[in-house]
Amino acid sequence: MTPLELWAGPECTVNRVGPTTRDQLEETGFAARLDDLDRLADLGIRCIRFPILWERTQRDDGRCDWAWCDARLDRMARLGLRCIAGLVHHGSGPPSTNLLDPGFAPGLARFAGEVARRYPQLDRYTPVNEPLTTARFSGLYGLWHPHGRSDACFVRALLNQVLAVRSAMRAIREHAPQAQLVQTDDLGFTHAAAALQYQADFENARRWLAFDLLAGRVVPSHRMWSYLRRHGAARDELRDLVDQPCLPDVIGINSYVTSERYLDDRLALYPVERHGGNQRHRYVDTEAVRVRGAPLGGPVARLREAWQRYGRPVALTEAHIGCTREEQMRWLNQAWQGALHLQQQGVDVRAVTAWAAFGTVDWDSLVTRRAGHYEPGLWDSRSTPPRPTGLATLAKALAQGAAAAHPVLHGAGWWQRKLRHHVPVVGSRAAMPLQGPVLLIVGAASGRGGVFARLCRLRGLPFRLVDTAVRPDGGEGAIDNALRRLRPWAAIDARKAGSGDAVSLAARCAAQGIPLVAFSTDQVFAGDKADAYVESDAPCPASRCGELQAELERRVMAEHGGALIVRSSTASFCAWDRENLVTRALQSLRRGERWDAAGGHLLSPTYALDLAMATLDLLVDGEQGVWHLANQGAASWHGLLLQAAASAGVARHGLCAVHDGARTQRRTVLVSERGSVMPALEDALRRYVVDSIDPPVRRRPGCGSGTRASPAQSLRSGSSGSGRRTAGRSLPGTCRRTACSRSRRTTPCG
Repeated sequence: MTPLELWAGPECTVNRVGPTTRDQLEETGFAARLDDLDRLADLGIRCIRFPILWERTQRDDGRCDWAWCDARLDRMARLGLRCIAGLVHHGSGPPSTNLLDPGFAPGLARFAGEVARRYPQLDRYTPVNEPLTTARFSGLYGLWHPHGRSDACFVRALLNQVLAVRSAMRAIREHAPQAQLVQTDDLGFTHAAAALQYQADFENARRWLAFDLLAGRVVPSHRMWSYLRRHGAARDELRDLVDQPCLPDVIGINSYVTSERYLDDRLALYPVERHGGNQRHRYVDTEAVRVRGAPLGGPVARLREAWQRYGRPVALTEAHIGCTREEQMRWLNQAWQGALHLQQQGVDVRAVTAWAAFGTVDWDSLVTRRAGHYEPGLWDSRSTPPRPTGLATLAKALAQGAAAAHPVLHGAGWWQRKLRHHVPVVGSRAAMPLQGPVLLIVGAASGRGGVFARLCRLRGLPFRLVDTAVRPDGGEGAIDNALRRLRPWAAIDARKAGSGDAVSLAARCAAQGIPLVAFSTDQVFAGDKADAYVESDAPCPASRCGELQAELERRVMAEHGGALIVRSSTASFCAWDRENLVTRALQSLRRGERWDAAGGHLLSPTYALDLAMATLDLLVDGEQGVWHLANQGAASWHGLLLQAAASAGVARHGLCAVHDGARTQRRTVLVSERGSVMPALEDALRRYVVDSIDPPVRRRPGCGSGTRASPAQSLRSGSSGSGRRTAGRSLPGTCRRTACSRSRRTTPCG
């Protein structure tokens, strides 16, 4: 059996939505960074799904500009990186063609021949990525160009792509006879209530169509033959695919946590905007992972059945989840371990692919809205140069055959915990308990400690919350006892910035090799700088409190050189804390009372949930040193309350600005030069208002929270059902794919 390989690839979608073309290679920065290839090689990865995209290479006059590809393929050769060349990735070709154009397949074949002629060393190709998925999004749901919304458009888009794959491989093999076809597609599975099983049967047959067509299996007795013929497929073109098949050399399966669906006829359980159906029944197409008791197979089941169906080598060609860091790591590790298990059972699994190596942009809306919503991958491209995440550390271990050792990998993913459920039981399924090494949170009496504790519960991170101070005489107190007895994998000092015990805790953690997070504030700066303060600015406090914090920063780092010190704003607000200033001010304004707020002094107001979420991600990543974490934007307390009142729909006539002499012109705005990992202030305030009205810790999981869901909202509400990759930094709803509009059909299916 061939040893299991770890492949990788950048998210490389180039697609059209209306008049707009989106290029993920440009938006994640991969297009401009030649040394990203060195980063991949340094992890021990030896094969990359690499984009030589038709849309990016062929100019309007029909000629090709090879400069970008030349430089990268040359670098890959010198690094010893193999290439699986992708020619179309969710695209529809250059502007002169589209998926419904009869000239699509011949056009791609000509381009493929030119690629093979120029790069004869390439021996593996994916001419069209995910033909079935692209046909659904472009021909059935109307989301991507050419925005078809009918079964006829779906069938034509699918057939044109399949014909393009076959034509392209013929052209390639004229120059590279041994070139292999690595054909990819999303392979899900549909479960259903009993009355809807006929619909599930149809969808479970349809999911194989791209592979079956290429393999020459769609004959008159095939379940989908009549459907294809009814919606425009010519008998001769189907017969031709049977007579001259193009069987993939490797079946590439892309399986996401929400690729498995459940068709539910219990409409009352869902908001009306999710209701859909066919011409026989009304129902909701939801993620099976959300339905308590629904069976789940995941990538392992999909790989096994593909191998059994075709008897060809298989690979998991995309392993990605847009989620909190530990969940990303759990998903990749479970996929890897599952593939190893399949190999032991005799299944010919060749590889697992760490997808979206440098992140994705706006996949929470299927790249249909330009919101700038970024999800990290192996690297976080919001830093310059890209910052390796905990996922990169895991990938390096897997690629080099080492044991995956990060403490968070012991826990179950959200897809295995009760938190995922939106819908009542349809059977029985045991939940996996939280398990693994403990995270120590010091500061039970602090509001920040409570926020971290609640988020750890939601993120599946076992923790222990303690509060007793370290004894100055060196005796064993509660913290010492916890460090000795629990042997935590990390500690978070969540107490108020400037706590005198911070240095003692740092010393004890350093002595035991325990990573530590400590907190400081913008008070370490005087506020006389015209621009925002960054991490490399030397502290220059203008108050006794600021002096104390700056001194404690220095002493903590002296005791624990690997500590992570998070500086944030003194202007903090939290939906879980009813006593915070923003909440109390809004309550007073609702009662028609006057509220005075400081004006003039600009700060970086910060939503405590965003701060805690980002801190946990950085801790899992192994980050050290000083980081500035504050929501993007600047406002005085008066300005913050004006924005909060506007977001909450509260009258602002009782809100008055007050000025304090010399303090009026201060500016202690924080910006990170290490990476922009925090959401915008406007977005944070919107989510704060929603969380304040409906606290996430009490909210029953619902249909979703829309784009850029708050950490709290998303952890409990999940995906909106409107995108292949769901909202923001969410936890139980953060996968890359959901159903889109599968229930919006124009003809019956079945």
